[in-house]
Amino acid sequence: MPDELGEREKEVLRAVVQEYITTGGPVGSQQLTRRGEFEVSSATMRNVLADLEALGFLEKPHTSAGRVPTDRGYRFYVDTLVKLRDPAPRDRELIHAGLVHESNLDDILSEASRVLHSLTRHAGVVLTPRPDAAVFQRIEFLRLREDRVLAILVGQNGQVHNKALTVDFPVTSDELIKASNYLSELLHQVPLEEARERIRAEMDQDQALYNALTAKALRLGAAATALQTPERVLIEGTGSFLEQPEFADVERIRALFRALDEKHKLLHLLDRVQRTKEMHVFIGAESEFSAAGDVTVIASPYGTAEAVLGTVGVIGPTRMDYRRVIPLVNFTAQVLSSVLEKV
Repeated sequence: MPDELGEREKEVLRAVVQEYITTGGPVGSQQLTRRGEFEVSSATMRNVLADLEALGFLEKPHTSAGRVPTDRGYRFYVDTLVKLRDPAPRDRELIHAGLVHESNLDDILSEASRVLHSLTRHAGVVLTPRPDAAVFQRIEFLRLREDRVLAILVGQNGQVHNKALTVDFPVTSDELIKASNYLSELLHQVPLEEARERIRAEMDQDQALYNALTAKALRLGAAATALQTPERVLIEGTGSFLEQPEFADVERIRALFRALDEKHKLLHLLDRVQRTKEMHVFIGAESEFSAAGDVTVIASPYGTAEAVLGTVGVIGPTRMDYRRVIPLVNFTAQVLSSVLEKV
């Protein structure tokens, strides 16, 4: 694709995209020549714009109007032409202050989506870690009543999972403490998914090899680690779409909100970012929101040195300030990862 465009065409496309992002209106030849960047006549500029339209980078929303970028135009701009800006010192301070201030993992992740919405005025989104990806640190059991026990699983990244268990065998409070100590030692620094396998392997051994207390501990551990909690998507600021002229059409905003409500679509998209372990910019039909059109998702993975845990990003109109938003998402992911190393 880059070979299709000469330097003049690239600079004109860059100017059209940036002008459209700034003004929200179709961009005409006279508008571009007035910018002072191009020493060409309006007629020459019209020819360049016509060529870019013929190649699919621009389109006319109305017959007599100027031109606006297509999804292909935005993609070429993001991949080739955009000149990214480092986050402003004030923005960096706000991200640091928001994330470092929190100590609980859920609060940290919620703050990440909130601060991105606040800084970009787009919807901030976070894919939270999968429960079975957590590295086991310890487990505690609390008696709720005679046949009910609360299991508290704590992961090394700060994740805490509570699960109420119904027990069909007698167990004392002292046995619960001993079961907690035994399982915490058996499963220390083991991924939760592997912890379940380790417990099953222990249970499959000859029962004569372990005593009644160990048998109870393993049964409690097996029940506690059978988590069904799926990945969660946190979204902050979906109302920001109502502020954009692109979504003034009632049917379009309804289609977008329907897509956002179907969390499995967003989950699938963000999971792609997590699996590839690199930032992605999904433009228009490249995302799960093609029915709504004019939507871009920018997302970056976050995690610790040992593993990628989730994804953080923004969802907004394709007419967004990519020069500013991409670095903000990337910086938030970096700070989030740094904070999680210390949780």
